[in-house]
Amino acid sequence: MGHAEYAKKHLLYTEPDILCSAISALTYSTVNVMTELIGEELDLVINENDGFFRCFFKDKPKEKSIFMMDALVFSLQTLSEDYGEQYLQIQFEEV
Repeated sequence: MGHAEYAKKHLLYTEPDILCSAISALTYSTVNVMTELIGEELDLVINENDGFFRCFFKDKPKEKSIFMMDALVFSLQTLSEDYGEQYLQIQFEEV
């Protein structure tokens, strides 16, 4: 069962949580691209028990990283709209 609990509500426990898988793939891919290909230094807070994810840039983000984060937010918002906000909530905090 995934953190989003989409499988529990819709798939009668017979298949993995596709929403949780999509969210994980998007977030981990974005972080990997920013750290390994763009060269960003990030502080990550990840709680695998509840699916919480937070990303802090150690320095001012590079232009490519800003684009990657915009793409991540767009994709997560689309998932939230498609599957329902009860399964995926997005909070923004600009510092």
